[in-house]
Amino acid sequence: MRLAENAGGVKFQLRSVDFQTYLIAASILWDKVESRDQYPFSLPAISHVSEIKFHPKVTFLVGENGSGKSTLIEALAIAWGFNAEGGTKNFNFKTHNANSNLNEYLRLTKAPRRARDGFFLRAESYFNLATEIERLDIDDATVNSPPVKSYYGGKSLHNQSHGESFFALLDNRFGGNGLYILDEPEAALSPSRQLSMLARMHELINRNSQFIIATHSPILMAYPDAWIYQVSNKGLDRIDYKDTEHYQVTRDFLNRTDAMLDVLLER
Repeated sequence: MRLAENAGGVKFQLRSVDFQTYLIAASILWDKVESRDQYPFSLPAISHVSEIKFHPKVTFLVGENGSGKSTLIEALAIAWGFNAEGGTKNFNFKTHNANSNLNEYLRLTKAPRRARDGFFLRAESYFNLATEIERLDIDDATVNSPPVKSYYGGKSLHNQSHGESFFALLDNRFGGNGLYILDEPEAALSPSRQLSMLARMHELINRNSQFIIATHSPILMAYPDAWIYQVSNKGLDRIDYKDTEHYQVTRDFLNRTDAMLDVLLER
């Protein structure tokens, strides 16, 4: 708790979770970019952006496939110190050199408070992360220390469904007081599991955690008071939840299923 004073001199208490954050903003160093016409600087999520500010609890990036939101998420994670294919800062593996160099042109504005935990999850390379965990346990089998998988629930992530292994990660490896950067986590989750993820996120946020998430899920982006940036040809625009295309398309389809199917299927 922290004491603050308002304009009238009345003292009141602020909870640290309300104003503390780990990643405040990220700026693109355009003066160092040789050409805005080259990838990744030509992507809509990047080309018109000078700075993006992050909510102390949850920030979402939403937009069409190919808009650049995952490229931006990846660059943020690498600039923070995470492995490009996912994991914590302690992971250092590479199966395919496909990441852009955008991280080299980012300046992160960090809060004085240091994150004690953190993780970068990207759906497309989660299999590679699970494989690396198994490799580490094989290589360290003779070392007198707990296997790496013990920090992920004790069971091989490969021996679980995609959704089960993701929740093993969420429940066991995410410990709070950390920055968690997630790229399309809903790829592994059913709608009911996405609701469970919201509840787990809330627990971690109450333990002073911050999330930055690229998603297509109208369920996840419903988290209260989150900032939602929608990618357009003009760059990134802050938008209200019910103004997102994801919410509106889903709502219209559920409310007018037969009519929309008639149009889509030309029945």
